[in-house]
Amino acid sequence: MSEAPRRGPLRIGNASGFYGDRFDAMREMLTGGPLDVLTGDYLAELTMLILGRDRLRDPARGYAKTFLRQLEECLGLARERGVRIVANAGGLNPAGLADAIRELAGRVGVPVQVAHVEGDDLLARGGWGDGVLTANAYLGGSGITECLRAGADVVVTGRVTDAALVSGPAAWWFGWGPEEYDRLAGAVVAGHVLECGTQATGGNYAFFTEHMERAEHAEVSRRPGFPLAEVYADGSSVITKHPGTGGVVDTGTVTAQLLYETGPARYAGPDVTARLDSVRLTPDGQDRVRIEGVRGEPPPPTLKVGLNRVGGWRNEVVFVLTGLDVEAKAALVRAQLEDALGKSRPVEVRWELARTDRPDAATEETASALLRLVVRDPDQEAVGRAVSGAAIELALGSYPGFHVTAPPGKGAPYGVFEAAYVERGTVSHTAVLGDGRRVAAPGPGRTAELAEVEPPLLPSPLPSGVCRRAPLGLVAGARSGDKGGDANVGVWVRSDEAWRWLAHALTVDRFRELLPETASLPVVRHVLPNLRALNFVVEGLLGEGVAAQARFDPQAKAVGEWLRSREVDVPVGLLP
Repeated sequence: MSEAPRRGPLRIGNASGFYGDRFDAMREMLTGGPLDVLTGDYLAELTMLILGRDRLRDPARGYAKTFLRQLEECLGLARERGVRIVANAGGLNPAGLADAIRELAGRVGVPVQVAHVEGDDLLARGGWGDGVLTANAYLGGSGITECLRAGADVVVTGRVTDAALVSGPAAWWFGWGPEEYDRLAGAVVAGHVLECGTQATGGNYAFFTEHMERAEHAEVSRRPGFPLAEVYADGSSVITKHPGTGGVVDTGTVTAQLLYETGPARYAGPDVTARLDSVRLTPDGQDRVRIEGVRGEPPPPTLKVGLNRVGGWRNEVVFVLTGLDVEAKAALVRAQLEDALGKSRPVEVRWELARTDRPDAATEETASALLRLVVRDPDQEAVGRAVSGAAIELALGSYPGFHVTAPPGKGAPYGVFEAAYVERGTVSHTAVLGDGRRVAAPGPGRTAELAEVEPPLLPSPLPSGVCRRAPLGLVAGARSGDKGGDANVGVWVRSDEAWRWLAHALTVDRFRELLPETASLPVVRHVLPNLRALNFVVEGLLGEGVAAQARFDPQAKAVGEWLRSREVDVPVGLLP
């Protein structure tokens, strides 16, 4: 029997932002205050590759085992408090995880209904190319909705969008239909804020030192609590956290997370396209931020498919160059190694010199620079002994002070992420209920091709005046992340005056000048006036994705902080 929709707000929390997040978070969220639903996000592009390799070793695996261990401690607690649990921990085997939860529930004596969502795994249909380990469509929240309507206490999924973990329960709670786009878009935005856990409550926050200065005790900044949302029937929400937990929720922390791993103002998903340029944030009391005004549009007619494959073999050697003549030392060892590789040279050889040294240093470590060699090849032999042997054989015949940070290894496989798109009608999005019944999850009703938004009007520029050279980060916050081989860098300011400056000062050309690595790459700037924010998407910065480890920071986590450290001419009236 289907459950009737509720009328009051839905209190929905998050207890995991990635596979490996704080283990105790599930218990903390269940005991910290009232909740209706507790979600967990365990999947990322890299996680799917890891689970794909797990499945190769044991076809019965392919799900997030940590989630099962958390439930062993917390399933009874959730049942006792009436909290539904929804998680994408099913990974590549949601049916297997659902069975494991039923076995666990029987063993610990907790009667629960367990349902799962499937249909995302498209590997068997083939045609994806050589070496593909995983091929999963990004499903929406309607399968979750169907499971909850049928009375499930625990719902596990495979690859759904992160935000679907909130929009699916919200549609169940309020009885929303598939064409209530504004309401669904509001829930998607709330879900995007919650999906990365403590990044919404002060974790990884650009202005963290201000939070530390305001903190009554170190716990506030050292151990931020996990976030929750109060979602309302009109799709608006309040982002907050349990009382007494660490961290801070303010418009800055929510803005930072809204910009994370996004692109254009049209934020497309399987159920709805949310307009990020319509989002309005307002303070709603201590550690409370209201999100409202979100507009939604029909989703696109296709579904994104994440493909992970083994790209080849990779090895790395890091040479330590200490003291004087660092550039000459780097040139010598590079020439020696290139000569030693000779005809056995790997397909890709990359060198990078990081000048971490400083003059007249008080310690050996601070007197040293790092020369990193990264090699890739389809053949393990080409990156294994051929490289490690050539490097170690130089130990007594190269630059003075020769040593490396770790002995070179045999090389390791690396992964490649690609995105493909399929017609949504070719994907069987299915809710598998606790009694074994299979229910087709409803589609969105209407779809619409994505189009670029009209560029918004920029604010009038500040009058010319006295400027001072200073780091951009004294005025602007930033958060950066990865989407496949692309990186996004969201930059925001906290006053209208600062926005009048930033919107005109930080152009694409200026961005490229400040981050020279992006100079030859396509860069697109998206303007979000309601958030006083600019979102830059840098195409190709991460090569073939995080698992390929194409650069020093393979997920672009710190690109935003690099940008904030660069010096620009700032009007003195904006500086602290």
